[in-house]
Amino acid sequence: MHESRTANLLGAAALVVNDLVLTRAARAAGVSASGAAALVVLDASPEVTVTELGRRVGLTQSAAVRMVDALAADGLVERHRAAGRQVAVRLTAGGRRSARDLLAARGAPLAEALAVLDEDERDTLAGLLARLLTRLYEDVGDADLMCRLCDRRACTTGAACPVGQAERDRERDRDRDRDRGPG
Repeated sequence: MHESRTANLLGAAALVVNDLVLTRAARAAGVSASGAAALVVLDASPEVTVTELGRRVGLTQSAAVRMVDALAADGLVERHRAAGRQVAVRLTAGGRRSARDLLAARGAPLAEALAVLDEDERDTLAGLLARLLTRLYEDVGDADLMCRLCDRRACTTGAACPVGQAERDRERDRDRDRDRGPG
């Protein structure tokens, strides 16, 4: 079965936007795409374990360790002991600057792409994207992973993040079902 024209256009636009965003963000920070995502995650969550950081950026434990090694070697993150045998990671001052720079670089191609739309069209697109993201959350099921390169302040200023809301709704439904018990 052939894809619909709309689905095909969405696929092409998503691929181009993804390529532009990742290239500019990684270049601005001088790191890999996963390193860029790690800097953004750590900017939003100032201290997480290496394992949790890997989960949030979609890496295995061993790949996360290698990524953190590279970021530490560049002076962007530092490790310290957390609870038990866990190792936590946090941004250095240089890492915070790099995270801000890469978010600005990430935002530039997005703003350029949206410039062709007027304000009403951008508002309509925002509503449609919120619906799409809510639906996509059903498949992915992990807001941290979906939003690993998001400028969270931009998404949550004056509105609720649709992905975060989908996650809260899922947790509420699970709690409600658990409270009801079997039956």
